[in-house]
Amino acid sequence: MSSSSLLPLISSFTSLPSTNTHRAIKTQTSQAQGFRVSCNQTPDDHNDKKLILPQAQKLVIPNVDRRNLLVGLGGLYTATNLTSMPSALAAPITAPDITSICKDAGAGVNDKENAVRTLKCCPPSIGKKIKDFVFPTDKKVRMRWPAHAGTKEQVDKYRAAIQAMRDLPDDHPHSFVSQAKIHCAYCNGGYTQVDSGTGFPDIDIQIHNSWLFFPFHRWYLYFYERILGKLIKDPDFALPFWKWDEPAGMPIPEMFVPEKIDGKPNALYDVYRNADHIKDRIVDLDYDGTEKNIPDKQQILCNLSTVYRDLVRNGGDTLSFFGGVYVAGDDPVKNGDPSVGSVEAGSHTAVHRWVGDPNQPNNEDMGNFYSAGYDPAFYIHHSNVDRMWKLWKELSLPGHVDPTETDWLDASYVFYDENEDLVRVYNRDSVSLDKLKYNYIENSKEVFPWRNSRPAKRNKSLQTATTSEVKKVDQIKFPVKLDKILKVSVKRPAVNRSAEEKAKANEVLAIKGIRYDSGKFVKFDVFVNDKLKDGVFTTPCDPEYAGGFAQIPHSGMKNMFMGSSARFGLTELLEDTNTDGDEYATVTLVPRTGCEDLTVGNIEIILVPVAAV
Repeated sequence: MSSSSLLPLISSFTSLPSTNTHRAIKTQTSQAQGFRVSCNQTPDDHNDKKLILPQAQKLVIPNVDRRNLLVGLGGLYTATNLTSMPSALAAPITAPDITSICKDAGAGVNDKENAVRTLKCCPPSIGKKIKDFVFPTDKKVRMRWPAHAGTKEQVDKYRAAIQAMRDLPDDHPHSFVSQAKIHCAYCNGGYTQVDSGTGFPDIDIQIHNSWLFFPFHRWYLYFYERILGKLIKDPDFALPFWKWDEPAGMPIPEMFVPEKIDGKPNALYDVYRNADHIKDRIVDLDYDGTEKNIPDKQQILCNLSTVYRDLVRNGGDTLSFFGGVYVAGDDPVKNGDPSVGSVEAGSHTAVHRWVGDPNQPNNEDMGNFYSAGYDPAFYIHHSNVDRMWKLWKELSLPGHVDPTETDWLDASYVFYDENEDLVRVYNRDSVSLDKLKYNYIENSKEVFPWRNSRPAKRNKSLQTATTSEVKKVDQIKFPVKLDKILKVSVKRPAVNRSAEEKAKANEVLAIKGIRYDSGKFVKFDVFVNDKLKDGVFTTPCDPEYAGGFAQIPHSGMKNMFMGSSARFGLTELLEDTNTDGDEYATVTLVPRTGCEDLTVGNIEIILVPVAAV
């Protein structure tokens, strides 16, 4: 069952045939009979209300409610069955020719005047035409290795490869600067959706905060790795990965720490890092910009619980793990309301913020998307993020399946490959590591420590009945500002479900319509059924902690508000907090940073059917 099965199919409408190339998609679009309606088939995407007219007219009519529109189309669709229309009626996000259609990328950089990196993030043009991607025919599989446990030979090769990349002229497509600019261009407004669907030249492409997050970064690292190997003439070269899901790998790897090696500059060093977090410090996978000052042993346990939460509890279905649907015409700032995936909002964002330098004007390097690629630590961090996708699938739990919608499969990006050729790649070709000829070194005898890190069941003796009156959702006027702690009572769709019922559907807390100042780092935490007695305090390591919502800056100016949603798995949490029989769940949102103007549009608990593996 695909992720489109997250909603019951009420209509008998049949999906359009899958298309495998950008050209086929464009042809299909141009032959539409007079109109095309862009529909997002997820329960979180209610803001895409634009009627997209034929290619020749290039007209977008805003504020047209699609439900009312389709009711007027001769009764073909009704307001009842619109939500079940497949997203094949939309079109996938398609990167344009990145060397000819690119603009300065300033989104997410509040202080442009003092930015420490360039905002001119367009790649060099060397007169190449875009080719279609062909799977590698390498005889050996590149095996990525844990950065904290690399051999001297692995470390020396890696450092030599990065140095060779740094030695190239900045305008070379393989240079360290050109590779860093890739993230800036795709994440901070360098490209528009001019080639997506019928064309949206005024709407940026943003590969964060949606289901594009995992496949884009997989492709980015795929070419980065092969370029490094080409530079040192090693066809078996493989990247390290920052194994922050294992206690020994949680500090930033030692090879990144010294400024010089044998009197020469260390190619892996970056000056724009948080100096307090570099040497002998355990990474905080739930970092909110403040120091917890807890013993290392406790921080390690909290980190393991975070990884478990990201991959198991909050990643229980396709949408919750990957993030919300994002298709042609969706504006990443003005109109979009996708949900952010569990790993992206969790450990991924925390590490970005933890490494970045808070003393820099835009939290450079890792603390801002436009500059993150200038820190070599970015690539080993994302190598482990990519590994999280692999591990999530290998858990083989119900719901742990890749998206199957055409709009995801045919989304595409353009990169320079190791031969300096421009190549268009598709999500559909990113799902198999075997075909891409790389993998990760794992200890086959090891049970991943996070796999056994489900938060301990709450001792009932520490709990008490809720004494204060908590307003129900329907008693609160939304949207509500999160400038202080918000506590609300939310009715559950079912109580005391059987094991069989729980196997068929996850109980999920959905926080919708989150609007935040996208020019700054924001984070709030979510607790459910915190019934602890006075003097007993809940922490992110406890079973009541559902997770956090965190975002790195995305917008080009202050007070530019972006929309998002967040999903948190409750099935295990309710069991662990002894509240599975409660008709209502008490949800507490705790603002941590950047939430002064953040608002929440709605809070509800839903049952999400899970796909069989």
